[in-house]
Amino acid sequence: MNRRSILWSAVSALGAAFGASRAQAATEAGTGSKLKVVYHLSDAEKVNFVLGNIQNHIDGVGGPEHVTVALVIHGPALKAFHRAQANPDVSKRLSDFSKDGVELAACGNTMKAQNVTLTDLLPGFVSAENGGVVRIAELQSQGYLYLRP
Repeated sequence: MNRRSILWSAVSALGAAFGASRAQAATEAGTGSKLKVVYHLSDAEKVNFVLGNIQNHIDGVGGPEHVTVALVIHGPALKAFHRAQANPDVSKRLSDFSKDGVELAACGNTMKAQNVTLTDLLPGFVSAENGGVVRIAELQSQGYLYLRP
């Protein structure tokens, strides 16, 4: 057997073993644990897109009982969630998300910069007092998968 054949066989065996372990891990994760994801939103022009992604995610896994979702908002995107100027569709989606248990976190630093409080935002928000990016890092350290559409 030449060196290429030996090398190719070794690489193939490692790839097969890795694939099998990944498949087993995915199966085990799907049987007992709930997937946890954090969506990161800072771009004002992506508000509807991200909210649609979250709804598709919830629907795609069979409902909110199969996934834990957090949405962390900071920067210009937070203005879309000001109670006084929010789009009715955005308001309805957030209300539905709150009922589904989605955590809605507003960056404390952005709130200060925009001179708003939780009462100025749509219902359901909590304040990420130490900042949106800090909240995202906290959630990731708790096993949340990071998504930034």
